[in-house]
Amino acid sequence: MQHVSEEPRTRITARVSDNVRVTLEQAAELLGSTVNQFVVQTAYQEAQRVIEKESIIRLSQKDAQKILSLLDNPPKPNKKLRDAVSTFKGTVRA
Repeated sequence: MQHVSEEPRTRITARVSDNVRVTLEQAAELLGSTVNQFVVQTAYQEAQRVIEKESIIRLSQKDAQKILSLLDNPPKPNKKLRDAVSTFKGTVRA
């Protein structure tokens, strides 16, 4: 007999007003799930959306072309950049 191991689970609790509780119960019932299942699934989906939104940089085609052009033809280092490299090399050992 195979034994399936599950990931360890932790508990998250929240104190909510009666109005919020009733709304969550109604939504869960409409989807045929428990309040706990509804809250966890909804929170998880929103968390994924937030992480994706904050992790992805969206550019217009014009901006993307500008970046690609700069990668293909980088400008020569200016004095500030050269000074920063000198400072970095002076403080970091390779």
